[in-house]
Amino acid sequence: MRSNSTDDSIHVVLHELSHYLPAQSPLKDFVHHNTLHAFQHMPFHEALQQASENFGYKVYWNLQTFRGLYHQKKINSDILERVIDEHKGTEQRAYWKSLLLDLPIEDYPEPKIGHIRKLWRKAYNLNLDKEVHQTLFRLISAYLDQGIAIWKFPLEGKGILSSLRTLEKNSFSTLIKSERARELLMDKSTFLEDLLQLLVGDPKWYGQYLFDQQFAHPGWSGMVAVLEHQEVSLLDKRKVSLHDLVFVECILEIDALDRRRDGNWSALAPHIPADLPRLLEQSSYSQWFDIHRLWQEAMEWTYYDQVVRGLQLSHAEDFSKRRPSFQAMFCIDDRSCSIRRYVERFAPDAQTFGTAGFFNLPFYFQPEHGKFMTKVCPAPVTPKHVIKETESKIRHEKDAHFSKHSKGVFRAWAISQTMGFWSALKMAKSIFYPSETPAMVSSFKHMDPKGKLSIVCHHPEHTHHGLQVGFTLTEMADAMEGLLKSIGLVKDFAPLVYVLGHGASSVNNTHYAGYDCGACSGRSGSVNARVAASIANNPEVRQLLSGRGLPIPADTHFVGGLHDTTRDEMEFYDLDQLDESHRLLHERNVQTFEIALAYNAKERSRRFHTIDSCQEPQKVHEQIKKRALSLFVTRPEWNHATNALCVVGKRENNRHLFLDKRAFLNSYDYSIDPDGRYLFGILKAVAPVCGGINLEYYFSKVDNDRLGAGSKLPHNVMGLIGVANGMDGDLRTGLPLQMVNIHDPLRILITVEHYPEVVLQTIQSHAPTYEWFANDWVKLVCIHPENKEAYVFKQGSFMPYVPLTRHIEYVHNLEAILEASSENLPVYIIA
Repeated sequence: MRSNSTDDSIHVVLHELSHYLPAQSPLKDFVHHNTLHAFQHMPFHEALQQASENFGYKVYWNLQTFRGLYHQKKINSDILERVIDEHKGTEQRAYWKSLLLDLPIEDYPEPKIGHIRKLWRKAYNLNLDKEVHQTLFRLISAYLDQGIAIWKFPLEGKGILSSLRTLEKNSFSTLIKSERARELLMDKSTFLEDLLQLLVGDPKWYGQYLFDQQFAHPGWSGMVAVLEHQEVSLLDKRKVSLHDLVFVECILEIDALDRRRDGNWSALAPHIPADLPRLLEQSSYSQWFDIHRLWQEAMEWTYYDQVVRGLQLSHAEDFSKRRPSFQAMFCIDDRSCSIRRYVERFAPDAQTFGTAGFFNLPFYFQPEHGKFMTKVCPAPVTPKHVIKETESKIRHEKDAHFSKHSKGVFRAWAISQTMGFWSALKMAKSIFYPSETPAMVSSFKHMDPKGKLSIVCHHPEHTHHGLQVGFTLTEMADAMEGLLKSIGLVKDFAPLVYVLGHGASSVNNTHYAGYDCGACSGRSGSVNARVAASIANNPEVRQLLSGRGLPIPADTHFVGGLHDTTRDEMEFYDLDQLDESHRLLHERNVQTFEIALAYNAKERSRRFHTIDSCQEPQKVHEQIKKRALSLFVTRPEWNHATNALCVVGKRENNRHLFLDKRAFLNSYDYSIDPDGRYLFGILKAVAPVCGGINLEYYFSKVDNDRLGAGSKLPHNVMGLIGVANGMDGDLRTGLPLQMVNIHDPLRILITVEHYPEVVLQTIQSHAPTYEWFANDWVKLVCIHPENKEAYVFKQGSFMPYVPLTRHIEYVHNLEAILEASSENLPVYIIA
């Protein structure tokens, strides 16, 4: 595609095509990622220009929005001038500032994609998309169906092409009407090149034609490209390939042309202009994109500048002089940012920590009554262990309405005339009095709290699907040592240490997996929390840790638990193992958690227009719980909306700041990691995970039509694979409008508390991680742990950064500010 060479093989073209197509997994494995991953090898702003010019993506807010923010003083004038000075020079400041503020507003340039496909209309007055897509989408949806369809697709086990041939051969009615197209399909000696010769005619345009063809429906094409290499993402396995999809579509195109033109058509090559823009060629300089780049940088640094200044004003507390009343490990998830703040507010002598929510324990979980295993660790990790559940009493409820019997002709009629009326009454009741139903998905049902887990591996030779059942003592000690040292919890253990995973509940959210824990592959973190607590309580593990210089006091007990971020509820596990003194302490701590949860719900409610945030926290909390059960609520929570930060360092050094639920908080103590060993593990995960979350929100916000999923109101679930508008649309990738309404598209700023030279050496030691920082897909600032000086990473090194913000406002009545505004708030110091 990058040259006009005619000997590029179709295989090479398809490989490159799959690289640029959306890489979103099926709904059950929905995990956030960088939407423009194909351009990540390029510097951020260059990549955005390339993506926009080629595929028509909107990659920035428009000039009108930027100028509005500037006049509202949400983009700092001094920051804007600093950005102009850095990129254009001080002498050019006035000229560029006038361009930014006064240049006439123009739309994005016309994209290169789709030019060849448009020629079908021009040459033959035929809309091939309209002729082909409906049949193609129904075909691929039926083939990949994971349980919705009443009748199963006739599978051959060799792919959709082979299955389609079987279907055409044995069906009374056929999909392919043209005799020539049917012969081409049934002839196994037909190659894709043969079809492209008929459709295009000139091999030098084959590649661009296929890009045009597949980017006319990037959702289904991207899903097929993902499933070709990740068959494990399907519970009901299907063999599928992008080659077969393209082959089938070319057959459908030939069939449509033969039918509509009575065979009176020829290849497009003679109609293709000689000066047709080529895809993926190097972009030239564009003042239009340069202006947007400056605005984007100014908007980002207006916020970053406050954050850096706030971190420099840290006043670390010394907990070593007193034993904390309790300690709690939360996931680094930005939704834990606020609940940790309230826990610390109502228990000032407590400590909270943040770490990836799988708690350094990669494994599969096999529920006792579940047919399939689920992966509960970061998506790129391939576990070697499985935790099996036994003695479980939890079974998912069933409802007669959710069965295939309700879809047939006769049974459906009978059900609608009897149970249908009862169902209507139940639906009406659920609107005014929401309650749990079998349709509800709850994180609390991921695991039975009373069930048993196979945590300790007694017989390594006994495996389950080739996986070791449980962990050996050495493996458990290694995992716990890595977990505790990475967050800096190596001494002064409290009597109770809580390990809290997180999950969500919903009855109206097709992207449900995106609300659960990303570090657990879009699953609830309950199993990981319970396993981690059990390992930390194991006497033999503690003995091994003590021998490694990490003694845990005998009177310290770990308690696993789960925080439901939608309902703001918590549950705790294995409380029967607490002795009397620890049980009394736990009951007191639960009261603190309950108050913190109520206040957290009240803070979240300021974003929900149907709730009066001025009410008492307990009243607001009850309404928040009902929202998660309500069928008509399109957003039971905002998930990662507004995320903009990842703070890596001691909690004591950022505990004084109000960050408005915008920060991933990863605990880290530089003093016990002088060479950056644990820092490497943190940044290796933080860059792709937090960066991927941030960028998917960024692109879904700036272009919700192409890079996002649009409004979720018309979405229809297709085969439990993805969502489409209506019954015959393309799969919608990215995030729905209802998940990004309040998001400001800023790249994430990662701040690290360590010496600049150590941080630099750490990120340079791993090329994939370094790429995130070197190409500016995420921003990086180092805070010197001794003198608090800031250093920003740019062009391969750390440069001193002096914030322009001199004053951070002290807040004495945070509740009043939260009740009065639903906007993203600035950084405050909590007095």
